[in-house]
Amino acid sequence: MARVLTPRAEDFPRWYQDLIAKAELADNGPVRGTMVIRPTAYAIWERMQADMDARIKACGAENAYFPLFIPESYLKREAEHVEGFSPELAVVTHGGGKQLAEPVVVRPTSETVIGEFMAKWIDSYRDLPLLLNQWANVVRWEMRPRVFLRTSEFLWQEGHTAHATFEDAKAYTLKIHHEAYERHMRDLLAIPVVVGRKTDRERFAGATSTYTLEAMTGDGKALQMGTSHELGQNFARAFDIYYSAQDGSRELAWTTSWGTSTRMLGGLIMCHGDDNGLRLPPLLAPTQVLVTVVKDGVQTQARALVDDLAAAGVRVKLDERVDVPFGRRAVDAELKGVPVRVEVGPRDIAAGNVTLVRRIDGSKTPVPLGEAVGAMTAALEADQKALYDEALARREAGTVDVKTLDEAIEAAIRGWARVPWAAVGVEGEAKANEKAVSVRCLYRPDGSAPASQDEPELTAILARSY
Repeated sequence: MARVLTPRAEDFPRWYQDLIAKAELADNGPVRGTMVIRPTAYAIWERMQADMDARIKACGAENAYFPLFIPESYLKREAEHVEGFSPELAVVTHGGGKQLAEPVVVRPTSETVIGEFMAKWIDSYRDLPLLLNQWANVVRWEMRPRVFLRTSEFLWQEGHTAHATFEDAKAYTLKIHHEAYERHMRDLLAIPVVVGRKTDRERFAGATSTYTLEAMTGDGKALQMGTSHELGQNFARAFDIYYSAQDGSRELAWTTSWGTSTRMLGGLIMCHGDDNGLRLPPLLAPTQVLVTVVKDGVQTQARALVDDLAAAGVRVKLDERVDVPFGRRAVDAELKGVPVRVEVGPRDIAAGNVTLVRRIDGSKTPVPLGEAVGAMTAALEADQKALYDEALARREAGTVDVKTLDEAIEAAIRGWARVPWAAVGVEGEAKANEKAVSVRCLYRPDGSAPASQDEPELTAILARSY
């Protein structure tokens, strides 16, 4: 059989594009830089969304929705913010056949419009903290698009909060970062991430601090999976977000923002995919087990097995399309990353067995029909951990400890470099950027994110990135 995908070692970007097309995950949209997310990928996104939404709500935030169109004047009220986004803005100048009195920006992010309404809704300290989240699409005009990773329109969640104190805002930023984002990526996506602080050069436009979660892709590059930002009082000042304190004084609020997006789908593909296609963590997979009828005559047994698996809480589907060649169906399931496939054929049933095929390690094992449900649930549990362990081992093997900037830049050509931040510094960061290498994050000796890049004994991760 001819190979379906370009091997990763031969051309990783081509492999990525091949997988997206052959696994029916997405297509390019009619406008350059846009994408059409196909049902296979959207089902994965829905499970991501549901898990993340539950974690965000557990942190106390509530969902709301804000307009897609934002008055241009709103963005101009926070100078650093608009300057950071200017090259990416899509601006509408005409509507209803007429020129608009004021141009409107198609939502690149919602700090400004939400800030406007926070000022309206917040009166006293009793209204704080105000914890909001929205699920929406955003538009950032992308010059070098890549499906899921960088597109002109993408789906995401963006959280925005207002607090009475700096300490409360900082604590909530880190709470979301660890309890929602890090746990989502580790426990559901099976992706190990390094959590740290962005340098001043890399932080979000308008923020005072930006925290990031960085994952290593299959070709040794870095991918920013999500960020959380302390905005200080910058947006509160620009949008008059004041509150009456308990002592009667009028105080400026402290605000935060944080977001993850469909970029996580790209990270999932690049972290776990292999030369045969996507590999989905069982806890995430929309279909955990696919029961496949090999030939006619065993449909009754296959349907009974599906019922037993569903009763055990397994997300299961039945493939009894015997008019489609079995090999084609097997390749399709492999491409789409179904964690466990069960082959039910006349010979299997005659022997009292079914064949259990595990996507993660590629094994094929005969299993007694009466033990099939237990064997499959055990395989799903084991393979969730196996994917995480494999990704972590690859990251550690691809990370080199060095002592100088030049060594770090050299190492970052092939993978990640861990280097003392003191050996890099602001000037070294600029030099690394000239070589297409960036400082992905900084962290303390205990692994926590620092309060500033000026703390002593910080470690920097340097890498090339998507």
